[in-house]
Amino acid sequence: MAREQEVDLVEVASGADPPVCRLLDYGKFKFIQAKKEKEARKAQKSTGLREVRFRPGISPHDLEAKSRSVQKLLATGAKVKVSVMFRGRSITHPELGVALLRKLAEGLQDVAKLERTPAMEGRMLSIILVPASQKDGKSKAPSTTNEDQKNKALVAQGSANAQAENT
Repeated sequence: MAREQEVDLVEVASGADPPVCRLLDYGKFKFIQAKKEKEARKAQKSTGLREVRFRPGISPHDLEAKSRSVQKLLATGAKVKVSVMFRGRSITHPELGVALLRKLAEGLQDVAKLERTPAMEGRMLSIILVPASQKDGKSKAPSTTNEDQKNKALVAQGSANAQAENT
């Protein structure tokens, strides 16, 4: 029958009694399977931790450009670790890094929530931002004033910790 229809005889379930076979074009079948797998990979959501690094003396234009890239990463659903790298003598002024992170967190307040306050890790000061929809389980709605106050308090607490380390 398979030769008459110019298709392949494919064994579908070898463990069944009797074994189950189908008449189909095997090349087309493999192509459709590969296409379905490719679509499944596209639909997967990547929630990995991405990192964006800054330096304390970053220019305002560069800060805007990098904050747009942070916003794009948040839009894809990824957590973003924002780090300020201190090199040389700049380590003596962690308050500059805290101010930079505070400015960035306040600028992205409508699309991101602060998951971790500013913390020193060696010569790097970092925070972790998560998409607003991921943390709340809601769509990207503007945050309430209570949540805004909590975020500001967390950033202020981080700056106080950094200043305490400086003294």
